[in-house]
Amino acid sequence: MARVAWLERWARRIGALEALVLFAMVVVGVWRAARRPKGRTVGRGPLPAYALAGAAEVGGMFLLYRPLPVRLARRLRVVALILGSLLYTAGVGLTIWGRLTLGQDYNVSALVETELFAGQRLVTTGPFRLVRHPMYLGIVLAALGGTLLYRTWTLAILLGSTPALIVRARREERALFAEFGEEWRAYARRVPAGLAFVSD
Repeated sequence: MARVAWLERWARRIGALEALVLFAMVVVGVWRAARRPKGRTVGRGPLPAYALAGAAEVGGMFLLYRPLPVRLARRLRVVALILGSLLYTAGVGLTIWGRLTLGQDYNVSALVETELFAGQRLVTTGPFRLVRHPMYLGIVLAALGGTLLYRTWTLAILLGSTPALIVRARREERALFAEFGEEWRAYARRVPAGLAFVSD
């Protein structure tokens, strides 16, 4: 059991480093996005509300970083460690790949608003060749893997927020269709959404 605990500690440390890299990439992306000229907007939501909601989300995640009331037998703990590490790393990796592929066209959206840039391009390369929402799929995979690996309320609640990602994905698709029309429709016919319940 001591060896499993040691492996869990190291897997969790590596996972924390992966999360820090992703968080830094998001912060840099948001900072750059704030300086780009804005284009089409779908929905309405004032910027201060985004900042407040983001701060509340990060604060809530910090406060809820408590263990789930779950005790696993040794065998299940090993399975959770292996499966959790694989899903978490794959999810974070897919999210980072999507973020890098978007490059200067990366922006954050919210439940209430999606904003494109002036001169926005339709990105269909990298992971966007495989699924239309690789970053959201990556978040779901990372949350599932993280729940198995860390077994905390924070990750379980993040996994439970999947419906919010679906709402955001639908709003983004409406904005992209409004901007790119038939080019978007052809892309959407060719490439699956990557999340259930997102219109095809």
